[in-house]
Amino acid sequence: MTSELRSNFLRTQIQSDLEKGVVAELVTRFPPEPNGYLHIGHAKSITVNFGLAEQFGGRCHLRFDDTNPEKESQEYIDSIQEDVRWLGFQWSGEVRYASSYFQQFYEWALHLIDEGLAYVCDLSADDARRYRGTLTEPGRDSPFRDRMPEENRALFEQMRNGSFEDGSRVLRAKIDMSSPNINLRDPILYRIRRAHHHQTGDEWPIYPTYDFAHGQEDAIEGVTHSICTLEFEDHRPLYEWFLANLPVPHLPRQIEFARLNTSYTVTSKRTLKLLVDSGTVSGWDDPRMPTIAGLRRRGYPAAAIRHFCEEVGTSRSDSVVDVAMLESAVRDHLNQHAPRAMCVMTPLKLILTNLESDKDLIIANHPSDESKGSRSVTFSSQLWIDADDFREEANKKYKRLVLGKRVRLRGAYVIEAERCEHNEQGEVNCVYAKVIPNTVGEDPEDGIKPKGVIHWVSAVTGVSATIRLYDRLFTVPNPAKSDDVLSVVNPDSLREVNTAVVEPSLVHAAVESVYQFEREGYFVADRYDHSPSQPVFNLTIGLRDSWGTAK
Repeated sequence: MTSELRSNFLRTQIQSDLEKGVVAELVTRFPPEPNGYLHIGHAKSITVNFGLAEQFGGRCHLRFDDTNPEKESQEYIDSIQEDVRWLGFQWSGEVRYASSYFQQFYEWALHLIDEGLAYVCDLSADDARRYRGTLTEPGRDSPFRDRMPEENRALFEQMRNGSFEDGSRVLRAKIDMSSPNINLRDPILYRIRRAHHHQTGDEWPIYPTYDFAHGQEDAIEGVTHSICTLEFEDHRPLYEWFLANLPVPHLPRQIEFARLNTSYTVTSKRTLKLLVDSGTVSGWDDPRMPTIAGLRRRGYPAAAIRHFCEEVGTSRSDSVVDVAMLESAVRDHLNQHAPRAMCVMTPLKLILTNLESDKDLIIANHPSDESKGSRSVTFSSQLWIDADDFREEANKKYKRLVLGKRVRLRGAYVIEAERCEHNEQGEVNCVYAKVIPNTVGEDPEDGIKPKGVIHWVSAVTGVSATIRLYDRLFTVPNPAKSDDVLSVVNPDSLREVNTAVVEPSLVHAAVESVYQFEREGYFVADRYDHSPSQPVFNLTIGLRDSWGTAK
């Protein structure tokens, strides 16, 4: 599956800047906050920022905007780096951190103070909100706004030295409390927060805000195009104000594009954390989660995710993409690349009455890709077939095994059902059939063709396996709009099958390898739980989109 690069406003703008000499080399950055695992929306940002750098021979930095240590951890830092690499990208140089620039930020804050452009404010959080105004009413100046630069410098230095209690004071920019853009109403630059930082330890009792740090990080690193999602558009005037009023070494340019929103999905880190903390899912990498780690564990190929991100395009118009488009990209990729194998979910014993001895059959691993080779499969007189593939009586629309009728066993013989046995509950527990000779890859010589094809596993060599059947996590297209997101969780999003039997080659499947289980769907050997002693496979996606057809 390939897709040519589509023209979009970002590529057009960058091409123009390079041709006109506005920039000599493209430098982008991907700047996640390490306060959670990355999700499908981040995958779009990754492919945009890294992809543009690749296309134009530039560089892309991976930078952690780690200005809020209370919500950040090394676990998130490690997972983010792994996700970027797994998607197929590599950042330029070393991993970068906002915290590496804390001393420079502090000195630039002093510069603003000395220029009369920042002041220490003693308003409480509640009072600050009241003074800030609303979308329709201008704000009011803080009573501390007219402090002299010398007093502000002394107070800020005391904040740095840990002389004040957490939350008792903040440093604010002096811009315009009557601005229609609330972000320009004297925004906070620093807060007092005695929190242990994963990079700087206890060195700093004050931390810069994201808005103050972001543009200066870009300037320090020589970023030419700071590509953000549309929610940062209203922050751009503030971004530019800082750059205009600080002695930065470089002037980056911020450009916004529409973030990726998909149906039946939530991407709020707060909501994703709620799903984890409530036990609704098993963790950030639960295969039902829209995190990159969850999609990976589900068996979604990185190439399919990148293809999807390219196909949805890059624009400045917010919209919701049907998640079926992502699922289709995954299905198309796996149809081309996933080897085939056989698994019986609900085993029913099939005894072949005229098979004199076991046979080794050679079956292709892919119907249209000879490079994937073939495998030897034991065909024995006792097989397992799926219980749904047999009926004592059926109409002509039923294309599987029926008493007195024929089907082909996948990659093997045509058989004809003769009789069946029942257990005490009246359920069929064994089917007897005869093999039609000389029908491996051939139609029967008597001209009576089989009605369909069913899969099977030898009862002699088959191996028990655990199969996890996953479905969409939410029952509504826009779960984020629900008052209680947990109330719209799909109760059938996970069903575990412990009766399954797989062909023995799957025992040694490499973790994260995906197979098409004939007539069932695509399944991945679980990244953590699969082992030769206990095979575990997760449903990646069905053979076709059946959402809503069997609910």
